Amino acid sequence: MSAMEGPTWLEKLEEQLDVDVDWMEPEYIKNMPIKPHAMTSNQLWVNTELYRASNAELVQQTAKELKDRGWLAVYTRAAVLLCQKNIDNIRGRVLLQTLPSKAYDTQATVDHARLYDKEFAQAGIGRDRYCIKIPATGPALNAARILSQEGIPTLGTAVFGLPQAIACSQAGCLYISPYYNENRAHNDLTLWPDVQDPAREHPNSPRIMQMLETYKRLHKETGKEQPRMKLASFLSAKEAMAAGEMGCDSATISHTVLDQLAKLKYNASEQPGEGVPKPEHPYKNTGPTPARLVELSKTDPLTANWDGQWASTEINYLANGGAELQKAIENDPIATNRLADALKLFIGDDLNGETSSRKRCEEAMAQG
Repeated sequence: MSAMEGPTWLEKLEEQLDVDVDWMEPEYIKNMPIKPHAMTSNQLWVNTELYRASNAELVQQTAKELKDRGWLAVYTRAAVLLCQKNIDNIRGRVLLQTLPSKAYDTQATVDHARLYDKEFAQAGIGRDRYCIKIPATGPALNAARILSQEGIPTLGTAVFGLPQAIACSQAGCLYISPYYNENRAHNDLTLWPDVQDPAREHPNSPRIMQMLETYKRLHKETGKEQPRMKLASFLSAKEAMAAGEMGCDSATISHTVLDQLAKLKYNASEQPGEGVPKPEHPYKNTGPTPARLVELSKTDPLTANWDGQWASTEINYLANGGAELQKAIENDPIATNRLADALKLFIGDDLNGETSSRKRCEEAMAQG
């Protein structure tokens, strides 16, 4: 890169936060213009890889080895082996998600995460190089608390409101992934708030700022580590740049948006705002909220007639199997609907997600 050219948007964003890749294809990740920190995935991306012709032998061999242990054993080992293909292409962790169909079953979520842990160990991938994504429901975050106590790193995913973020802290999650845009917007652009200045104008930015400011306060008051924010579900390059300005620790970005970021030349004078170089720690001794964003957390455009009250950090959202968290989600139509949509998407059907992957594994076992 010559001085005349200046950095790309992608290179500038990497200065402000850790850029992660939300995709699993090794050739793509290997050829990225920067080396990503983490590789995230979900049931959709794993399913894509299970059906990719280049992975046919991996799936068949795994099914042959584990055909007497059921489809989930095959799926879990295959998913870990797909991660193993990328471990040298990234700087940090690979992430896999527990079954969305069991998002309201604490024990099933614990069992699946422990199975991942066992398979990662067998693949030579230590706990410092992986993380397990757990849907942010009351029962599943109770599983995350058990796993965190066992030393298994977790990320609370499908986070849509502050109560879920607080519950992830109470569960000891290493990360959280709020979704900036709802899942449905990826296929129906009429649902996408395509604004010029996402940091200030996107209706979800205030909720993101509330989560970040709550974690900063809790870190200062308790001295305890808080989950690091790995913001997800971007539909444009400018939304990813907004994550940098808002102060997120990392952003996990699809290959399509990463390609957009890599093609754009950065010019500060053309940006509505600008992030600062990433701090050593996301919540300790960080600078103030950017002046132009300071009023954001006092609003919530997603809530009709919002009373201005933030969710309380004094509530134990994990008590009684997560009953308080479930109540808080039910009282928030945005969180209720978007969480249900996310789980439905990842559970999938005969062509996508968990359902399709189960079919793929069972067919491979039958051929075994």
